[in-house]
Amino acid sequence: MRKLPSVLARTLTSGISGSLGLPDMSEGQSPIHVNNVRRKLRDIVGASTNWRDHVQAMQERKALHTLLAKRQEDLPPRRMKDSYLEVILPLGSQPEIREKYLNVHNSVRFGRILEDLDSLGVLICYTHTKQEMQPRSPLSIVTALVDKINLCQKIIHPDCDIKFTGSVSWVGKTSMEVKMHMLQLHDGDYSPVLDATFVMVARDPENTRPAFVNPLIPESPEEEEIFKQGELNKMRRIDFSTASLLKMAPTAEERNIVHDIFLNTLDTRTVSFQSRKLPPNSVWMEDAKLKALQICHPEERNIFNRIFGGFLMRKAFELGWATACSYGGSRPFIVSVDDIMFQKPVEVGSLLLLSGQVCYTENNYIQVRVHSEVYNANTREHHTTNIFHFTFISENEVPQVVPKTYGGKYPINMLSS
Repeated sequence: MRKLPSVLARTLTSGISGSLGLPDMSEGQSPIHVNNVRRKLRDIVGASTNWRDHVQAMQERKALHTLLAKRQEDLPPRRMKDSYLEVILPLGSQPEIREKYLNVHNSVRFGRILEDLDSLGVLICYTHTKQEMQPRSPLSIVTALVDKINLCQKIIHPDCDIKFTGSVSWVGKTSMEVKMHMLQLHDGDYSPVLDATFVMVARDPENTRPAFVNPLIPESPEEEEIFKQGELNKMRRIDFSTASLLKMAPTAEERNIVHDIFLNTLDTRTVSFQSRKLPPNSVWMEDAKLKALQICHPEERNIFNRIFGGFLMRKAFELGWATACSYGGSRPFIVSVDDIMFQKPVEVGSLLLLSGQVCYTENNYIQVRVHSEVYNANTREHHTTNIFHFTFISENEVPQVVPKTYGGKYPINMLSS
């Protein structure tokens, strides 16, 4: 299994210390209360707070088509500081909001943080694309993927204020990369907790086709480096997609890895393909999974009346955490979130099926892949909507997870590409 440790190497060496942070853009900024973020988003797109009015609200957005730019060149360029926002989550100074964020271990629920990051990322993009003469935005901005979230703190304290900061860091024709940071107040100073990179896409008012967004102009060598990194991130994602095992055959190295795994689990007494034995201190991959079902109610809708992406991330994380906890037998701590793909929107009323699978372990580390799909009870069809990857560290060393089938041998290689 020569290639597999490179996955954890990528996860553990690409953290906050090696990432490009945003330059200080806080001058003249007034922080936004976390409870006002989604309210601002509703105002920007004209979304209704009442579910019964959602059809009319979406019909009214159709008239905004005339406000869309025909070319990106027609839109005024923006600076990074034009989209910079600060959001305060006052867990310390406003204890009445603490209950929503509290878990049984008396720390902050990371799933709630994912929800706040998702909302903030969208608001940052609307700030970047804001036109002064337009009371409502004609753009439908949605999360395309979460490229990376790295944490540098094991525990997020429930009684200390949290600050989120972020801005657009790279722009294509219709997509935007957003870098965000989360800090927590300790002894009068804010200390870093995590950094995150999201990719958002802009679509027309009915969310049916791409729409152009304002170009981004770096103003300093530091901003040019951040922009360049965004371009490299885009190329890496293209290479990753091209090299997917769903499109290309395994490489010679990957074939050797699979063969080594097979030999290590072969029962030498029978030398039969059907006779396999589990190595010491190991667990078959097929025995390291959990599943969940979620009914998607209107309460969890986003401003476009589909299920909120942050809610999907929270539910996937909680299942991933439970899978890691069940596997390791002790409390796991989130280390990193990688490559969350939003492949298909989830409609209100859907039956959402979540499947958590331990796909790699090393020492105290557990990597969990969560697959989500919607089930249509009328057609009996299943459609994949999202794929999530989480890396946890357990309090104790964990058994090695061992794939038993061809399909089980490749998820971790797909992560390491």
